[in-house]
Amino acid sequence: MTTQHSSPSSASSKTDSERERGNKRLKHSALAAGAALAVVVSVAAAAPGAASGAAPTKPKLRLVAATDSVTTQLYEGDPGVYVNLGTYVSVDDVPLEFKVTRKSYNDPVVAEQIIRKGGKAEVKKLPAGMVKDFAGLPGFLNVSFRNAAGQEVAKNSGTFCPNNASGRIRPDGPSTSHFPESCSGNPFTLGGVWGIEKGWAANASSIDYSKPVILPEGEYTAKVSVGKKYRDLFGIPNDQPAIKVTVLPPSPDGEGGGEGGGVGLGARSSAHHGGGHGAQHSSMPMPMSHHHGSRGADMPTMPAFPNAFVDRGMAHHLGDGPGQTDGSRVAPALKAAAHRPTGRAGVPANVPKPDLRSLPAWDIAVTDGEDGDVAGKDYLAFSANVWNAGPAPLVVDGFRQRGKDLMDAYQYFYDAHGKQVGYAPTGTMEWDPRIGHEHWHFTDFASYRLLSADKTKEVRSGKEAFCLANTDAIDYTVKNANWHPYNTDLSTACGEKTALSVREVLDVGSGDTYTQYRPGQSFDITGLPNGTYYIQVIANPSKRLQESNLNNNVALRKVILGGTDGARTVKVPAHGLIDVK
Repeated sequence: MTTQHSSPSSASSKTDSERERGNKRLKHSALAAGAALAVVVSVAAAAPGAASGAAPTKPKLRLVAATDSVTTQLYEGDPGVYVNLGTYVSVDDVPLEFKVTRKSYNDPVVAEQIIRKGGKAEVKKLPAGMVKDFAGLPGFLNVSFRNAAGQEVAKNSGTFCPNNASGRIRPDGPSTSHFPESCSGNPFTLGGVWGIEKGWAANASSIDYSKPVILPEGEYTAKVSVGKKYRDLFGIPNDQPAIKVTVLPPSPDGEGGGEGGGVGLGARSSAHHGGGHGAQHSSMPMPMSHHHGSRGADMPTMPAFPNAFVDRGMAHHLGDGPGQTDGSRVAPALKAAAHRPTGRAGVPANVPKPDLRSLPAWDIAVTDGEDGDVAGKDYLAFSANVWNAGPAPLVVDGFRQRGKDLMDAYQYFYDAHGKQVGYAPTGTMEWDPRIGHEHWHFTDFASYRLLSADKTKEVRSGKEAFCLANTDAIDYTVKNANWHPYNTDLSTACGEKTALSVREVLDVGSGDTYTQYRPGQSFDITGLPNGTYYIQVIANPSKRLQESNLNNNVALRKVILGGTDGARTVKVPAHGLIDVK
């Protein structure tokens, strides 16, 4: 699952034809991505491997282009074009690996390059301030667009996520990558791991998609380069591939798409959890059509991805396919145990347990109601995440009660070797028939409350039932973190109405983001006095789930309400160094 961040316009205001147009562009985009990577592999595979002699001591990086020309298309109503230039960073000799952490939200992000050789790991800190978040290396790629007369008509730069869509460039490279499949864009991420295997290349076409490239119909030359500070730091040659870019006019029916490596990407409907699941960095972003994150309701309108991406307000993954392995896959459904557990319920004393923790709310805004809310009222919408700090995954199976839209839920426990050693009843799962949900929710997983200024009075309350999914990589540096979690999207994690059983998992290191803007989820603040309040996010509110620590389940985010009914405002002070609304 994933958090989608969107532009201020409402997803509900998009017409069916606009959504259909966006879907068709997605298909063109996925095909283009696959073709681009295939070309990179065929071009780079001919290059010689590492030189013989002394063992290499650092990764060998190069910027390579999959093609020398791409085609994109203008669309009626779009301000410009979104171009995938098919450029990649190739790695040879030794893998490229980074560990990115912060001690707390009051401390800056620290990025370290890890170089492994002879069974030992050498740690090299990147310059302070070079990496500011967990989305990747900022200002890595620079692109200049020139017209036929040689005049620069546009330029752009962007962040490079080493975990982007990638693949082998040499047949003797590792067959699979053990690194995570995306970079986290959640503002409250605590730790990340980035990497590219030796003999692999990762997509580096992500330029700044918060603003499209303004190019009229015509032909241009795009020159791509790596920022000097990164060339100097990593010893990257100053290669500057030149790529011909053809911009086609809008087609009469508003359809069409690019060939080669570039595609015009248009309006995107809000996805995951119906407007509110996780956020992960994609190699092929697009503009979004809703202000809020990804998971207010639950069924994605198109493939969504687990969690992480460039900047809030941009789009994310398109789903796996040829050359698209960056975590946006639609994962296979997890299967519950064949039968209800038998024997005496119990949890061995020293068995590893999950540790559920809440993140402070973000993506906070006042709305006037959408998708079933009462018109004319004011609502406080926000995104919230509960994650698992481990060292064990949260595994919950539901078994249907005969003839009812209700399941009995059981939490399972495993030893260090993965053998099931206990279970405990833990409430229920219920079928949610509302449009945008339509799957099984595990009850009493988390709750949201709006508290008074002194934090003593509950003013409003919301959501407790969830479909669990690994939308966001919150801290992949914790013990037993799973860098390749299953059930990353809701379409596979939460079950059909006809299901007899369902398995829902929150893996170690991952969190589940919901964006609260759908009916019954955002706070109705109509008539609420102006002043200071706190959004409280509580994991495991009824303490039905067995955890290793129950004392870190609550997070608060301060908000200040102002304005008048129908024109309410909200100010959101920084939370430590995290100054995002």
